[in-house]
Amino acid sequence: MSLRRLIFQYRRKKLLLTGFFLLTTLCIFHIQIKEAVEEYKRLELINEDSETNFNCTKIIQGDVEEIGRARLQVITVGFKNKPRLTNDHFIELTKNCENFRKARKYITFSLSKEEKEFPIAYSLVVHHKIDTFERLLRSIYAPQNVYCIHVDKKSPVSFLVAVKGIASCFDNVFVASQLESVIYASWGRVQADINCMKDLYRHSSSWKYFINLCGMDFPIKTNLEIVGMLKALNGKNSLETEKMPPNKEMRWKKHYEIVDGHIKKTNYNKDPPPIETPVFSGGAYIVVSRDFVQHVLEEQKILNFIEWTKDTYSPDELLWATLQRIPVVPGSIPVGSKYDVTDMNAIARFVKWSYFEGVLSKGALYPPCTGTHVRSICVYGAGDLNWILQQHHLFANKFDIDVDPFAIQCLEEHLRHKSLTAAAIQIFGKFKMW
Repeated sequence: MSLRRLIFQYRRKKLLLTGFFLLTTLCIFHIQIKEAVEEYKRLELINEDSETNFNCTKIIQGDVEEIGRARLQVITVGFKNKPRLTNDHFIELTKNCENFRKARKYITFSLSKEEKEFPIAYSLVVHHKIDTFERLLRSIYAPQNVYCIHVDKKSPVSFLVAVKGIASCFDNVFVASQLESVIYASWGRVQADINCMKDLYRHSSSWKYFINLCGMDFPIKTNLEIVGMLKALNGKNSLETEKMPPNKEMRWKKHYEIVDGHIKKTNYNKDPPPIETPVFSGGAYIVVSRDFVQHVLEEQKILNFIEWTKDTYSPDELLWATLQRIPVVPGSIPVGSKYDVTDMNAIARFVKWSYFEGVLSKGALYPPCTGTHVRSICVYGAGDLNWILQQHHLFANKFDIDVDPFAIQCLEEHLRHKSLTAAAIQIFGKFKMW
């Protein structure tokens, strides 16, 4: 056989082998893509509750007829008698963590490189309604983030056991090492967050920002959107902080104490605060950098001020707002009134107060609540979602599964679909398989 013929056969075999290898690789890649697409579809929450007879997409768009259909279903006897997931259900379900994560459709992989490289720390202060808590956790869960759950000492033992069961199914979710008895407007609410701050700071050195939540919060942004907005802060914090109104000064000028499970004002005057900065007014909800948290936990002057606030009324509504105006605190802003930040300007939380609701063209801050009110705060109905989702905040408060479960269901469906679609377009978009 001639040398030329041998070379030709060699090249032919090489070409065939290369073609076979490429074809095999493409087939394997196609199978992997198809499996990944199927997994993304499985993780969708659309039609998770097969008994509902309305369209969440239309509700999100503000369709009046669809919102009315959802309202009618909420008040039916059959719906009110519908079984709910209880503490015992979750205790049993979390005995097999793999089945729990799969059945509840947790996303256990990072949806993007950007999210993976920007972990967030969360404090969740809860005391009841295990099904609502679990849906909140599911809605914000991502494997790169870290979550501290503070359970009120007054909560039923079965609730604590159920929360521990859920936490045990994730490496990045844990119950706070120190639990407090949380009483409305008292120090316990702040201490719960500080306990979680300490645990989160020790647990991981990689997270970038800290966000505190309660059991009636729910996100109105996807994790990718939250990451983008936190990056835009560039080390700054975002929280309500305004000049203290005169009618709130007695909250920190008088000594308060707990009597029979309620906070009571005494006739004793407090010493002036141990800081040069004025005391500011704000809210309980904060979005703060890791450096801010470190400063709060370690700086003695800040610790002295924290100690001073412990016998005030609703200390969470003055502590964070004031710390944000102290010059040495990382991410803080100047004390001048031009730098005041309202709850509508901060990104931490969207809340609708009854006395600011009304006709927007006549000066109201937001349209009327379609749910109900608790302590003058709107507990959202499905009819509120369209307007809420147009706001720039990361989370909204209050949601209650007993008031309108479809508000939570539709919001959760919407955010999950938005998250998966964004991730799928990045990975599969060019293949037209999504």
